[in-house]
Amino acid sequence: MLLQERYRLVKRIGQGRFCKTFLAVDEGQFPPVPCVVQELSLEYETSITFDQKAQQLEELGKHPQIPALLAYFQQNGHFYLVQEFIAGTNLAQVVEEEGAFNETQIWQLLEDVLPVFQFISDRHIIHRDIKPQNIIRRSPITKKGDFVIVDFTTAKIVTEIDRLTSETSIGSPEYAAPEQARGKAVFASDLYSLGVTCIYLLTQIPPFDLFDIANDCWVWQQYLTTKVSDVWQQDARCLRLAPILDKLLQNAVNRRFQSADEVMQAMGMECKIQNLKLPNPPWRCLHTLTGHSGTLSSVNALAISPDGYTLASASDDKIVKFWDLNTQKVLASLSGHSQAVKSVAFSPDGQILATASDDKTIKLWRVETLEEICTLLGHSHAVKSVAFSPDGQILVSGSWDKTIKLWDVNTGTEICTMTGHQLQVNSVAFSPQGQLLASASYDRTIRLWQISALESSQRELQNRPCYSLLSTLSGHAWAVLTVAFSPDGQILATGSDDNTIKLWEVNTGQLICTLVGHSWSVVAVAFTADGETLLSASCDKTVKLWRVSTAEEIVTLSGHVDSVSAVAVSKVTQLIASGSRDKTIKLWQLVE
Repeated sequence: MLLQERYRLVKRIGQGRFCKTFLAVDEGQFPPVPCVVQELSLEYETSITFDQKAQQLEELGKHPQIPALLAYFQQNGHFYLVQEFIAGTNLAQVVEEEGAFNETQIWQLLEDVLPVFQFISDRHIIHRDIKPQNIIRRSPITKKGDFVIVDFTTAKIVTEIDRLTSETSIGSPEYAAPEQARGKAVFASDLYSLGVTCIYLLTQIPPFDLFDIANDCWVWQQYLTTKVSDVWQQDARCLRLAPILDKLLQNAVNRRFQSADEVMQAMGMECKIQNLKLPNPPWRCLHTLTGHSGTLSSVNALAISPDGYTLASASDDKIVKFWDLNTQKVLASLSGHSQAVKSVAFSPDGQILATASDDKTIKLWRVETLEEICTLLGHSHAVKSVAFSPDGQILVSGSWDKTIKLWDVNTGTEICTMTGHQLQVNSVAFSPQGQLLASASYDRTIRLWQISALESSQRELQNRPCYSLLSTLSGHAWAVLTVAFSPDGQILATGSDDNTIKLWEVNTGQLICTLVGHSWSVVAVAFTADGETLLSASCDKTVKLWRVSTAEEIVTLSGHVDSVSAVAVSKVTQLIASGSRDKTIKLWQLVE
């Protein structure tokens, strides 16, 4: 079967009550690439719930250990989800082929997937079908991110109403928590299923046979061929695994681990991070701004005006706010986008603000009057990044439609479309001289482009392209999420889902060094005005400062209670602004 004239179903690889899963190929790309297509019946979904599920999967797919959502549509009386194909083997097959897991393998599994569980629950989502078949071990095996959580067709967003009502039992009975079987799944239900998965992997005994119904308890340790640790030992990989699994398997929710963070703390996974923190950092959080409010109000992007007086913030609440950095008060709120705003940028003269949104549009605003100048249309998917050229005449935009567009700021017209990335474009940046453009993508590459100096009218007249590809930088293990040029244009900094920052020599495209220290994705980077310090924001809830000349970490700024999604630095004062999914903006300053 050929869907949407591009997705060819090859074979069925799974089937549930309301969902069929197929291995497929995307013939819209050359050469065709494998993908996974899930077919959901109309009995299970409505158009509204299907769109909501697709939006959930699009958000979750940003994590490198969850398949990216490539497309979704309705056809032939069914709903279809097209997701990234993960090369590897599910854990049910691994056990069948290689035998039972040992304690070290279980520890590695937990260490690898617990941060993913926390990522899922932080977004108020319960998977509801955690089992060996839905955890894939990548092939080839790497040191990080070996295990991928798949099949979110039964996942749901938890709301206040959900906490008060019951639903039909869903999931796999052998692995489902007692409360989930009664239609009252909670976040800890996924942890219970993870615990059951672990004891199955250790014993190779079906879960129903590991439960003593008469005594209402699990008896999994009786079936072990090699005993696992039940006391604290010197080896960090033998931290009392048995008590941890037993607590995951508690029937009563209130006696179980309540979050993945709790499990990680019990396993000692926080020790390394705590040891990296420097005592008495010279940077202090002076103010916390809390103007964005509501359920969907994650702060996605920040920009400080060239004069250093004003901060612009963008949020999932579709609003852009202006803040007075002297008084920390909201000056104005801009509304006009119909979906989350993901990027903001001031023009070099500070007179125009550009905003980019998931609604596929870019808007230009007059800062002095707060009036909308125009809306730039042309992208076919969410626009994730915008940046002005140094002279303010050109705006560049990067989109999840895999393209980069250049726009004439004075006329609001599109100059040209740049193609080449194989997956979504996450970030774009102009060099300080304006002749180079950098773009970052989910395809794990950074591209450097040469921009023509010709005016748009001259290009049309001479039929010349407005750009040429100079080089493609490869080295990140996962999606590249952010790019920034140093003030002298000699260094390019990139941040990735692989938790690292890389510094590249712009002239040669050579890798200078890799900065390691974050424990989760690096989503934003920025240089200070003197180019001596690099800032990085991460999903690990921190901002780090790095000394560019030595690649040393200077300090870690901690205080946000959820992922830090944006960072900006003033060019005229020693002020740093960080924005987070915790709905706040923090202002940091160096304390002498």
